[in-house]
Amino acid sequence: MANKNDDGRKIVANNKKAFYDYFIEDKLEVGIELAGTEVKSIRMGKVSIKEAYVSVVRGELVIDGMNITPYEKGNIFNKDPLRTKRLLAHKNEILKFDQKLKVKGYTILPLSVYFKNGRVKLEIGLGKGKKLYDKRDTIAKKDARREAEKDFRVKMKA
Repeated sequence: MANKNDDGRKIVANNKKAFYDYFIEDKLEVGIELAGTEVKSIRMGKVSIKEAYVSVVRGELVIDGMNITPYEKGNIFNKDPLRTKRLLAHKNEILKFDQKLKVKGYTILPLSVYFKNGRVKLEIGLGKGKKLYDKRDTIAKKDARREAEKDFRVKMKA
């Protein structure tokens, strides 16, 4: 479920669709303000960021639509799975992203959720929407790379 990266990150959830639908121009690692039962649920891999989006509200980054399944043994301490969660980042980083958001076509997307030194981190990215022909181009490049790898494997076996 969760795989360990070479830089000590244990990835729990990825948002592959974000890279398909958007050109990611800038990335930022932020912390998330969570309750204890939410952290336990994330450790079990019960988190989804596919429908989530990030916005700037009163000078703070918040994430909406991030689904953290309630912890089974959490009873009264469980929070609403889709509640708005505050993201922890430096003020100048928030201002930089807020300035870019004012430009038409930009949005802030969650890219991945992972553990780094025992803390839950979220990687967010500043994305500009792709047009349909850009998506087709991405698919064509991916297919060409896959074919080249397939040909290389066949030659290596022979």
